[in-house]
Amino acid sequence: MFDLDMGRYAAFVWPAWGITAVVLGAVVARCVAEARRWRCELDRVQGPDQ
Repeated sequence: MFDLDMGRYAAFVWPAWGITAVVLGAVVARCVAEARRWRCELDRVQGPDQ
């Protein structure tokens, strides 16, 4: 299906893919954590009755 043989460039391509995946995962994790923090702050500011 996919031809994943990068030949002599594999030493550069695969680490680049790995670094990209790690950075993208970190960005998503940080966005989710910030959204949760903002939600908690909003709940705190609005009070328990709303």
